[in-house]
Amino acid sequence: MRVRNQYRKSTPLCCNAGSRRSGSVVVWSLVGFLLMLHLYSLVSHNDEVAGEIRLHMRHHPLVRELEQVEEENIQIPPPRGRRSPRAAKRRPKRTTTLIDEFLDENSQLRHVFFPGMKTAIDPMKDARNDTFYYYPGRIWLDTEGNPIQAHGGGILHDERSGTYYWYGEYKDGPTYHAHKKGAARVDIIGVGCYSSNDLWTWKNEGLVLPAEETNETHDLHKSNVLERPKVIYNEKTGKYVMWMHIDDTNYTKASVGIAISDYPTGPFDYLHSTRPHGFEGRDMTIFKDDDGVAYLIYSSEDNSELHIGPLTEDYLDVTPIMRRILVGQHREAPALFKYRGTYYMITSGCTGWAPNEALAHAAESIMGPWETLGNPCIGGNKMFRLTTFFAQSTYVIPLPGFPGSFIFMADRWNPADLRDSRYIWLPMIVGGPADRPLEFNFGFPLWSRVSIYWHKKWRLPSRWRALQ
Repeated sequence: MRVRNQYRKSTPLCCNAGSRRSGSVVVWSLVGFLLMLHLYSLVSHNDEVAGEIRLHMRHHPLVRELEQVEEENIQIPPPRGRRSPRAAKRRPKRTTTLIDEFLDENSQLRHVFFPGMKTAIDPMKDARNDTFYYYPGRIWLDTEGNPIQAHGGGILHDERSGTYYWYGEYKDGPTYHAHKKGAARVDIIGVGCYSSNDLWTWKNEGLVLPAEETNETHDLHKSNVLERPKVIYNEKTGKYVMWMHIDDTNYTKASVGIAISDYPTGPFDYLHSTRPHGFEGRDMTIFKDDDGVAYLIYSSEDNSELHIGPLTEDYLDVTPIMRRILVGQHREAPALFKYRGTYYMITSGCTGWAPNEALAHAAESIMGPWETLGNPCIGGNKMFRLTTFFAQSTYVIPLPGFPGSFIFMADRWNPADLRDSRYIWLPMIVGGPADRPLEFNFGFPLWSRVSIYWHKKWRLPSRWRALQ
């Protein structure tokens, strides 16, 4: 039997509840409409910016030529000699990959990855039609006819003289292993410096920071490790400041070193080394922002994450401020740059001397959060893209007068003979819509795509050289 509930609300009150529900629906509908309107305005704004970039890029002579994708078709040669069927059955051989061929100093493809001296880039010869062309992977000679020794390096553009300075590891020594499980290495010789007005013809300015030959307790003793030197200029102090990765033979010191000079060509006076913020510091770079604040970015915590923080005003130390970024992603070899107020970074994985896949990252604030955009490499073939064209990032050079255009600098390491490691300089373009615009935060912001184009041969337009 159904019993009437004496506490049941009367019909008029039910109507009021319905009115409240209707009111809520109206309010939430209005909120949803405003959200959609905001979303539309943001997307429209990003589309306008992307369209503006695309319109600008369409008339960009550099981009029109260099966005043409070049493919590579490298056939892996058959193995030398044939194994007996019994041996093959007992120990099946896995398929040989291009990475195997790259790391094999006796590979029949050695000349593809490391062409000989006959094909060297020699800016001092009358190359005629080949003048100013970059050939990634070929031997690159300085004005004296010697192979350039500036590995893991970076570029300083000295605005006072209009000169570019290329600093890097001078590795013109024998490669060896300190112990059976140790990585291939060369004794510290020092930091080399080269100068140029066109980014193609480089004059050797000598060792601007030489190794220490006798004092075994010194950071720069030849038995230790010096990697990835970068130099920036401090307008307030008038000093050129060099930061570098300093380590011992077993990579347990994990520190950064600092040196200063009154001139871009040195000599640099070595000050000391330190563990930045009290943490391990390995692969590193420094970045000077538009406001003059400089930042140190370095791999830490067994290379499982990157740390980033501002330097002091004199650029000789870190401040207490530090942020962990790309935590757990095991990235190294950071190369940082900025375009239209957005910070971008190229990193590599941690696989020793073996090549791996590059990733591009972006952030609205240099201190993060940083978001991963994906592999920026375009062209070659699948293995070229998965190995960053068999190279590792080291620096990014902006091209004045060509917004959104950069040179991507990378090292093609040769672990069998590190002095013969090569330079991979390629055009990099920032522009157009993101590959995955809705991956993060409903698409806010829509990062521009970062694209590094593979070319066997390319050069900067004459208009850029005329600006120099």
